[in-house]
Amino acid sequence: MRGWVVLLWAALATVVLIAVGIFGTLLASGRIELGPEPTATQTPVPQVTPVVDTSYHVLVLNATPEQGLATQTKDDIVSAGWLADTVTAGEAGSEDFPTTTVFYLDPEDEGAAAGLAGVIGGAAIEQSDAYQPAQPDARQLTVVIGLDRTAAGQTPAPTP
Repeated sequence: MRGWVVLLWAALATVVLIAVGIFGTLLASGRIELGPEPTATQTPVPQVTPVVDTSYHVLVLNATPEQGLATQTKDDIVSAGWLADTVTAGEAGSEDFPTTTVFYLDPEDEGAAAGLAGVIGGAAIEQSDAYQPAQPDARQLTVVIGLDRTAAGQTPAPTP
């Protein structure tokens, strides 16, 4: 009788080891999951409220081969309320900047950059310390005019 008990325990241990081996193999190969896969939660992107703040100095740089865009943009900014002596226009060091962008230095300047982008007819905004103000205590926004403002860079309107 003792022989049968040992045989039954050995058979049970064999079945358990085979089941654990199959389960472990399926789990390791990714064919079964122990729980639901976690889903990524979307964090809300904070919306920036555009503010037209004419107290900022504005530097306008033309980064395209088309002449006169910096002066034209300066005139648009001055007609929106900025003082003419706080807006400077010039040429950039390159002529292949893809997208017109308003650069700002500090995070608290983002609303003013968005407001200026709206004044010039829409532009991207980006925080960067690449364009430092000439006067260290002045607050400055920098508009870099890109190829999207040139006749060659604009996509033609679809014909009806």
